[in-house]
Amino acid sequence: MVGRVEAGGPGSNMELNMRMTSVVAVCGMIGATVALAACATREIPYDELMTRYGLPSSHTFEAEPGLILHYTDEGASSGRTIVLVHGFAASVHAWRPWVERLDNDYRLIAIDLPGHGITQAPQDYQASLDRNAALVGKLADHLGAQRFVLAGNSMGGGVSLAFAMEHPERLEALVLVDAAGWPGEEGEARGGPPGFVGLLNNGVGRFFLKLFDVRMFAVDGLKSAYLNEALVTDEVVSRYADLAMGVGHRDILLTQRSQPDTPWTPADFADIRVPVLVLSGEQDNLIPVEDARAIAAAIPGARLVTYPEGGHLPMEQLPDETVRDLRAFLDGLPPRR
Repeated sequence: MVGRVEAGGPGSNMELNMRMTSVVAVCGMIGATVALAACATREIPYDELMTRYGLPSSHTFEAEPGLILHYTDEGASSGRTIVLVHGFAASVHAWRPWVERLDNDYRLIAIDLPGHGITQAPQDYQASLDRNAALVGKLADHLGAQRFVLAGNSMGGGVSLAFAMEHPERLEALVLVDAAGWPGEEGEARGGPPGFVGLLNNGVGRFFLKLFDVRMFAVDGLKSAYLNEALVTDEVVSRYADLAMGVGHRDILLTQRSQPDTPWTPADFADIRVPVLVLSGEQDNLIPVEDARAIAAAIPGARLVTYPEGGHLPMEQLPDETVRDLRAFLDGLPPRR
């Protein structure tokens, strides 16, 4: 007689064991998620960020409903205006070495893009390269700068290129410092901190990045960008990490579109008809110097200067050398109209 498995028989134990294993696995996943979440740092309110990192020249401007841009405006009001656009995860502070060396002769305006610095954005704000370029124009309009020199580093270089292609009549000159944007670059792989690149490209990676204190990623990325490790002080690391933890900043940083809405071709660069200075560190680990050479070759009359010991942030790493070359370029511009 063939036996029959009863409710309390071995078959039931096996099924129960399987269920228990599943429950344990789920509980383990929940526990791991809770543990990871405990590693995260709280988001920092903007008034607290302003207290810590605001500058004497700090101002704000509501460019769109709920979008309150933080910017600095200083230097010689009667001088030529230079608008400065930072790179990914940076802020107006990236330009302090230039401002300190140029403020006797030029008016210097630096912008914090959405998701960066002390700029406040509404919930679910979607940043993009083209939208950032439009914000440069809005800020310039707000400050009465009808024509100006536009300088951008890394992602900010791509923003500056987008503005130059759309509004060449507004520019006296364009300065590109280790700029992103040359066609053929692979998504976010150039212009963003190296430790973030793989994680930024998928939703799961972005989820886990939001759980961790950004200081865990910042140090290696900053050392790679600056090259000179002496510049990566505790103060610099804290500033980058704290500003990345502004309310809503991580969502914008992890979802922003850093490519133009319409992909560029070399012909787009050839159509740029303003004076252009291209600066690049030959040891840039994020955007290779070959991109700078290609950009300079594609833009008619562009001047290229490279720095054998320079990294991704030569305006901070080599401020005296870069300001010297910038001044020489600016001195050769036609008189202001």
